[in-house]
Amino acid sequence: MMKHFIFLFLIVISCSKAESQQLNSPGVPQARISEIKNYIKGKEYNQELAVFINFKIPSGKYRYFIYNLKNNRIVQQAVVSHGSGSVIPKSDALKFSNTEGSYQSSLGKYAIGESYVGKFGKAYRLAGLDATNSNAMQRAIVLHSYGCVPDMESQAPACLSLGCPMLSVNAFKETAKYIDQSKKPMILYAFY
Repeated sequence: MMKHFIFLFLIVISCSKAESQQLNSPGVPQARISEIKNYIKGKEYNQELAVFINFKIPSGKYRYFIYNLKNNRIVQQAVVSHGSGSVIPKSDALKFSNTEGSYQSSLGKYAIGESYVGKFGKAYRLAGLDATNSNAMQRAIVLHSYGCVPDMESQAPACLSLGCPMLSVNAFKETAKYIDQSKKPMILYAFY
């Protein structure tokens, strides 16, 4: 009887450990989280939630994360596209640019701005906060959905954008709830 109890106890412990490890995703390095916490401190940004895009993760996998900075856990993860110009032929590496017409994704911190309805439906303007993405507004780099981006991760890469981070329709709806409920602008941080 005691052996069964100990066995059950060990299973419960290992399951709860596995669950807590899933919430603290390896997709968002602790150094990046600390960097954003320090950046937003005392500024007029949402102090609780931030969006991270880890472009080191292959595009068919979850690499878009809404992260609760207070509870240190992921509240949403999704597949997100990168720009067609970021693709390096015959390589898994990506390249990035802040240049108009490059069709490349840009790295750095963005303030997620107001929403508008455009040719992709609802979208959020992104204001680049770093030298690496300062042309985001001029380039019309926005957060939006697109039908070819899958809901679930897979081995196949996601479709490509013209430089915008694109989510699936369902992932975008979930993200929109967080952004729309936020009283202050949220930060989106794309890194590689």
